[in-house]
Amino acid sequence: MKLAHLADLHLGFRQFDRQTARGTNQREADVAEAFRRAVDDLLEQKPDVIVIAGDIFHSVRPTNQAILFFFRELHRLRTGLPATPVVAIAGEHDTPRSTETGTILRLYEALGVEIAIEEARRIVLSKLDCAILAVPQQALAKADRPALRPEPGGPTINVLLTHGVYGGLGEERGTMEYGGAALSRELLAPEKWDYIALGHYHTAQSVAANAWYSGSLEYLPPNPWGQLQDEAAQRVTTKGKKERRGKGYLLVELPGARVGFQKIEPVRQHIDLPPIQAAGLNAKELDAKIAEMVSKAKIDDQIVRLLVWDVDRAVARDLDHATIRAYKSRALNFQLDLRRPDTQRVTGSVGPGARRQTLTETVRDFLGRRPLDAELNRETFVKLGVEYLESAASSEGSDGGGA
Repeated sequence: MKLAHLADLHLGFRQFDRQTARGTNQREADVAEAFRRAVDDLLEQKPDVIVIAGDIFHSVRPTNQAILFFFRELHRLRTGLPATPVVAIAGEHDTPRSTETGTILRLYEALGVEIAIEEARRIVLSKLDCAILAVPQQALAKADRPALRPEPGGPTINVLLTHGVYGGLGEERGTMEYGGAALSRELLAPEKWDYIALGHYHTAQSVAANAWYSGSLEYLPPNPWGQLQDEAAQRVTTKGKKERRGKGYLLVELPGARVGFQKIEPVRQHIDLPPIQAAGLNAKELDAKIAEMVSKAKIDDQIVRLLVWDVDRAVARDLDHATIRAYKSRALNFQLDLRRPDTQRVTGSVGPGARRQTLTETVRDFLGRRPLDAELNRETFVKLGVEYLESAASSEGSDGGGA
């Protein structure tokens, strides 16, 4: 049996202010296109069953366009692969905070999709001699959560499908997404299952030989740069050379849990330019360094970050901001992240020799951890908070610790 494992589609996600010719947020269109490409690949691979491990939408109340898009793509799958069951669960982004809010996911049951939203469901696929225990985030977070074990005397192949945080794993560079139910090896018991399909972390990685996060199909918040770093740390050998795994979904041969990665190319790149050490540089020298880094990359229509350490306030103020604005107009988004030297860091209480956070970093960290309603977009919330801070700092002749 061949099982396709996807997760964290985050359809309806919006970022930046750029729009398509049709008036759609460009990043929302990018995320949708990544899933469309995945559906194209699924139709070619012809798996026997497809599972989606939560966070189908980025919000409990997705846009009408996202709702319709997912319906159309599921219809393509159901039409092109009529004998292939599709099983999905709700993640924390799909789960309303109150019973009055409701969820759009039930709509897709009309297409014959098996969906677990509030309670765990055991779905028996007799023709495949397979049972899937689908445990949504809401069921996993309950005090009386179900036992995550196969039923004795059932089908030959048993799969666990769930969404949560496996402690200490993945996106360790301060990029772990907030929220989510806690998972442990004891809770999951991989030895009891033929395969465990997980959702929540946005980087493909294994918990055990037969337990995997498929990762997201696009580079998404809370920190896509951390996802790039995680991929670099997990380089895999393909055709005799080491390379990043990238974004995609998993194809799993069962029994035996032989896991293969199906790479899906994103619409555009996230480019993390080599960082600059600006200590001792004046504004013109730093302008030249920035220009040198930008010239080495194709930034047009891409998402770009350039981190610059130890930038004095006066230097930041005297930079060639017209040229920086030109970089921003070329890229879909160009983030010039200027960090003050230690002597100008004004927040935090740390030991001798340790680097203290800038005010911007402190605010970003605080807002990133603050509890929010599921309907709110955390990326936008944090971005607005930082922009307000930097706007206030600019009025006092300060760059606010970043740009």
